Amino acid sequence: MTSKTNPGRFFEDYAVGQVIRHAVPRTVGEGERAMYHALYPQRFALSSSDVFALDCGLGCSPLDELVVFHTVFGKTVPDISLNAVANLGYAEGRFLKPVFPGDTLRSESEVIGLKQNSNGKSGVVWVRTTGFNQMDEPVLSYVRWVMVRKADPAAPAPETVIPPLDDAVAAADLVLPVGDAPLAFDSYDFDLAGEPHRASNYAVGEQIDHVDGVTIEEAEHMLATRLWQNTAKVHFDATHREDGKRLIYGGHVISLARALSFNGLANAQCIAAINAGAHANPCFAGDTVRAWSEVLDKAQMTADVTAIRLRLVATRGAAFALRGADGKYLPDVLLDLDYWALMPS
Repeated sequence: MTSKTNPGRFFEDYAVGQVIRHAVPRTVGEGERAMYHALYPQRFALSSSDVFALDCGLGCSPLDELVVFHTVFGKTVPDISLNAVANLGYAEGRFLKPVFPGDTLRSESEVIGLKQNSNGKSGVVWVRTTGFNQMDEPVLSYVRWVMVRKADPAAPAPETVIPPLDDAVAAADLVLPVGDAPLAFDSYDFDLAGEPHRASNYAVGEQIDHVDGVTIEEAEHMLATRLWQNTAKVHFDATHREDGKRLIYGGHVISLARALSFNGLANAQCIAAINAGAHANPCFAGDTVRAWSEVLDKAQMTADVTAIRLRLVATRGAAFALRGADGKYLPDVLLDLDYWALMPS
C-alpha cells in the first residue's frame, strides 16, 4: 500500500539554504476582515473604514497587518511546523506593502539555521518567510524559529548554524504604507479614531494598562486557526497532548492582545515591524487574557507620522508583572511582543 498523505517534515529533512514554496495561494477579502473583527475586539480605524483610510492617503482600508501575518504564517505550517514541539520566537518582521481586499497571498521560506538539541530527539529550525502578493511583490518578511521533532533519533546531527539576527528592525528600515499615496496623518480625525493621544503624548518608559480582558473559548480559537488554514495538530486534536488539551495558536494571543491595546493606544494605527516575540507560556481555552504595553522608543518618519516602538504583553495575571527574581517569565505571562507601530506625531 502506498501513501499519498503528508506526514510533515522532521528535523532531519531540513538543510540550510533550502527554499520551500508553500501551498496554497489565497485571495483575501472583506470576509477575512469581518471574521477577524468578529474574533477579536479590533477597532483600529485605519483597517475599519475606507473613508478614514482615504483621508490618510491609502485610497481604501487595508486589511489588518495581522490578517496578513496569519495568512502568510498559516501557509508555512504544513512544511515547517506540522511536527513542531513549540514555536520559539520571531525576529526581523517587516510589513513591506499594504494588502487590500482582493489581493492574493502566497508564502515562501528559506532555511537559514539548524541546531540539534542535546537530547538528540529534536532540533531548532530557523526560517525566513516572505509573503508575496499576486504581482510577486513582497508584502511581509520575518524570521521564526521552531523546535521540530526528529523522525529518527539516530539520524546524524547537521552542522550547527545559528543565524545572526538583529535585536530590532532599525527605524530607518521601516516602510511607510503606500496606497493611492503614502500614509499621511495631516487630515487625521482623532474623534473618529477614538482617542486624542499623539505620539508626542507618550514618553519612553511609559506603561499602559489596557484594562479589558477576554476569556478564550474553545470553539473560537479553533475557528480562528482554521481561518488561517493553520493545520498544526496541537491546536485541534485533543489526543495530541498527554494532558488532553488543545494548545491555542500563539497568533491568536497576538491578535487578541493587539486588539485589547486599542484602549490606550487607539492611534497606533498600523504595525510596521515585529522586532521580537516570545510565547512565554502556553495558553488554553478558559484563560482570561489581559494586556499591557510599554513604550520602548520613538522615531519620526515624516512631519505627521511617528513610529512608536512598543512592548505588548499578554497575561492571565496583573499588569506590569513580567519576570520573576530568577529572570524567567512569570507563569501567567503568555506573550512578550516587541513591535513598531505608526501613529500621528
